[in-house]
Amino acid sequence: MSKEIIASDEFVSSQNAEEQKDYQLRSTDAVCVNESHLHHKWYYNFKYMAVGLLFGVIFVKAEIISWFRIQEMFRLQSFHMYGVIGSAIAVGLVSVLLIKKFNIKTIHGETIEFHKKEFNRGQIFGGILFGLGWAITGACPGPLFAQIGTGATVIIVTLLSALAGTWIYGYFREKLPH
Repeated sequence: MSKEIIASDEFVSSQNAEEQKDYQLRSTDAVCVNESHLHHKWYYNFKYMAVGLLFGVIFVKAEIISWFRIQEMFRLQSFHMYGVIGSAIAVGLVSVLLIKKFNIKTIHGETIEFHKKEFNRGQIFGGILFGLGWAITGACPGPLFAQIGTGATVIIVTLLSALAGTWIYGYFREKLPH
């Protein structure tokens, strides 16, 4: 065997080890860890932008992005947001059950895999931080862009804070309780 082949095999095995490590890290953060290896033209993602815009309009019309609605929820004064969140959980639950039962594939025929996720104390700390941030700012990460789009430009501070928090988490991830 030549040295080039051995070096190539070592590179592939180290690349596979890195991919496996990355996969294991991502699987602790998500139930569904699918990664498409299909490559599309640059304009392919415009359909996702269109769906995102439609979703933003629905958020605005349903008052999901309303700071007052969010405050009502945290003060236990209104059922509105609990109804929306409960509906989303029900739709997600039914969707996952249908995907598993009928082995539904992606639009491109790729298999959808679900992995068990272990509970850990870091989820408690993260949930508390998330809830506090949501209660203080009146904004959760989903509708941030819709809030900014309606003219609430002060939410840019919340968006930048969310990005900074995500970066900080990624930087210190290995040292945090998981």
